[in-house]
Amino acid sequence: MCFVAAPGQLNKAHVQFLEANLIRLAHAAKRLPLDNANQPAEPSLSEADCADMQVFLENMLGMLPVLGIHAFEQTVPMSAAVADTLLACRGKGVSASGYEATQGFVVKAGSQAVGESVPSMQQHVRGMYDLRQELIGNGVLQRDGDHYCFAQDYAFSSPSTAAAVILGRSANGRVEWKDAGGRTLKELQGLVGGA
Repeated sequence: MCFVAAPGQLNKAHVQFLEANLIRLAHAAKRLPLDNANQPAEPSLSEADCADMQVFLENMLGMLPVLGIHAFEQTVPMSAAVADTLLACRGKGVSASGYEATQGFVVKAGSQAVGESVPSMQQHVRGMYDLRQELIGNGVLQRDGDHYCFAQDYAFSSPSTAAAVILGRSANGRVEWKDAGGRTLKELQGLVGGA
């Protein structure tokens, strides 16, 4: 993938500005491992050039999710309306909280995940196992005694993916996630769809 500008509108310093900011955003989002450990410094740009590159960067970041690239997306803070629909996933002595958002299913910082996944997860649910290992490797999941804790809010592609990572096994997120009254996400979605 590439982004282009009219001839003469981007120079080497502009590209270095974009690179430094994209790497900073990717590190902060922790959505994928970075092969290059470099953290390039932002070059000195005039105030006008800096503003122009910030607009260019924002346009890029607006287009990338449409193209299926979510590596730079930060988790959006939970709104007051969402706080009313906070859901919980519990099992094997751990508890996690999360909510549905536009970018997927967000598991809140401080949520717990089991210390060990079941052996069949590694063999039969390889993608979930790999994601869980990646989250441990990049510090989103941090060891806390016999379990892991989420160090930050993290957006998963679905409630089932979130539940599988938390519970360390295959999971149907529409059944595992429940509100304070014990209603499953499936039941809640049915209420919204039926209303």
